[in-house]
Amino acid sequence: MKDAFGIPQSLLVLGGTSEIALATARRLIARRTRTVWLAGRPSPALEQSAAELRDLGADVHTVAFDALDPESHETVLGKVFAEGDVDMVLLAFGILGDQARDEREPLNAVRVAQTNYTGAVSASLVSARALQTQGHGSLVVLSSVAGERARRANFIYGSSKAGLDAFTQGLGDAMHGTGVHVMVVRPGFVRSKMTAGLAEAPLATTPEAVATAIELGLRRRSETVWVPGTLRVVMSALRHVPRGLFRRLPL
Repeated sequence: MKDAFGIPQSLLVLGGTSEIALATARRLIARRTRTVWLAGRPSPALEQSAAELRDLGADVHTVAFDALDPESHETVLGKVFAEGDVDMVLLAFGILGDQARDEREPLNAVRVAQTNYTGAVSASLVSARALQTQGHGSLVVLSSVAGERARRANFIYGSSKAGLDAFTQGLGDAMHGTGVHVMVVRPGFVRSKMTAGLAEAPLATTPEAVATAIELGLRRRSETVWVPGTLRVVMSALRHVPRGLFRRLPL
């Protein structure tokens, strides 16, 4: 069970090699978390991530999970919840894609959409139902400011995150009053392996900063978290820029 400050004893990470997820796990282990499940495609990277968290004192398990195989989600995640209560599920998987290539090769664009949206919808619904059955827990979903308004430079990725963000907000409303806390996290540009080689956007952040914001959001039982917080004001303004002008902005 979570303590009075919202820190979970047990954590299930969907996307077990995500740098943001691992930074969050490290931070929570330093506070109170003792049991961690890292779910992802079997790989040396997943095992290495588990080993690093074990060195911090947590009981860590790896789970074979594929976002692109939604038919398996109920069985795979059901086995985790059958082991005992899960205080927090962190949905952290996703792919950025390559905008120029994906426009030329639509099947690649479909893979971005299926991973970031379809797979996330499936995993979120399965997790939320399991949390509701046990009567408590938090579902934290990594969205992105890219979903706030589609930009020419990354509208395929942005549209997938827009769909996920809207879905998660609706799921949070559906879970209200059930004991399940749903939180959407909207980071800006995060310096990570996924963004290596890309031009850095203004107000860039780090996996550690996102992890700090997630912990604070858990303590406050926030429904939406922006990282950095300044982006909330920036995106509020950008949402209202006329489309013709927005199209010409260097975004």
